Amino acid sequence: MPNTALLRRAFEGTVGLVLGSLVAVVETPFFLLAVPLQAVPVLRPFVHASARRLATADRGRVNRYLGTGPAVDADFTGERALRFLCLRSPVGLLGMSIFVLILWGAASGALMLWQMLNGEAIGGDPAETMGWSDPIVVVGLGAMLAFVAVWGLIGVARLEGMLIRYYLGPSEEELLRERVSELATTRAGVVEAVNQERRRIERDLHDGVQQRLVALGLLLGRARRATDPDRLHELMRLAHEEAQQSLADLRDVTWRVYPTALDEGGLHPALETVAERSSVPVRLVYELPDRPDLATETVAYFVVSEAVTNAIKHGAPNRIDIGVRQSGSWLEVRVCDDGRGGAQPTGTGLSGLARRVAAADGELDVVSPTGGPTAVTARLPCA
Repeated sequence: MPNTALLRRAFEGTVGLVLGSLVAVVETPFFLLAVPLQAVPVLRPFVHASARRLATADRGRVNRYLGTGPAVDADFTGERALRFLCLRSPVGLLGMSIFVLILWGAASGALMLWQMLNGEAIGGDPAETMGWSDPIVVVGLGAMLAFVAVWGLIGVARLEGMLIRYYLGPSEEELLRERVSELATTRAGVVEAVNQERRRIERDLHDGVQQRLVALGLLLGRARRATDPDRLHELMRLAHEEAQQSLADLRDVTWRVYPTALDEGGLHPALETVAERSSVPVRLVYELPDRPDLATETVAYFVVSEAVTNAIKHGAPNRIDIGVRQSGSWLEVRVCDDGRGGAQPTGTGLSGLARRVAAADGELDVVSPTGGPTAVTARLPCA
């Protein structure tokens, strides 16, 4: 699979460079004509609009085939587009020159190989014969030229990406404005997630612990009024069971607020506790080489806890798989179940998770077709 992906990327990059070389044939005369024509006020809007269309096409090509363009597309003026084309045109022609040299070298190599296989001297001079060093020279020179050509194409691809990012990418001010907007959005999401969590805690306390404590009080009141020793013993037994269940419910609420296992042992034992407390068989695969920071661990824990709870509550699964691994500078948490599917990312639980993950500059993806399976994947930045 890695070799297949590498070959596919090399093929797409080659296609992108070939297209860029062909486009340079159009962009070069256009730029040479556009420079004097933009001095005419009537023609300037047309020249700038055409330059922007060519530059936008270049940006799309680089992002699609080379993957070296800006991560965020931004608007740009016609003057910036013309400055971009001024430098992009020679870069595209440079790529075309490298392709021409590659084709010329391939044709020359094929001819030399044909001559060597027929026992002729390289160059086709009938007065000379092929020497023992000729194949070594041809192979060595061909390998060297191929190496230089490949790195030349890689350099052209990187130059195109640099020009795209500098002239057609977002400016520092635009990036800062986008970051402020993103932070404002995530801040609002965090506030809503906190309020939603408070409402959930209040509901759990009211519908669970509070009701059991009321029942406990009623049992103790009946026990105080009981005169029959057997009846008193039975009421005290029921009150003891109710008190034990109240403590268990209270521990569940506090555990969902914040698990102490994160402080004591980290994410791994906390997730093991989630798996042990689940009423459905859970398989945990934990592959982190080092312990993440506490903030990342907390978000990862709640992603797993909420996803497992939602799966059991709504999906009726027979099995749940939890995977935690590190991919580069990202911590990836994945929870899969074989339930009925149909989970809605806009639902209360999953939307709250999405806001919590977004607040940590992470990404949450939910795939849940009708009939299952359901996969909840969170990617969190980690050092």
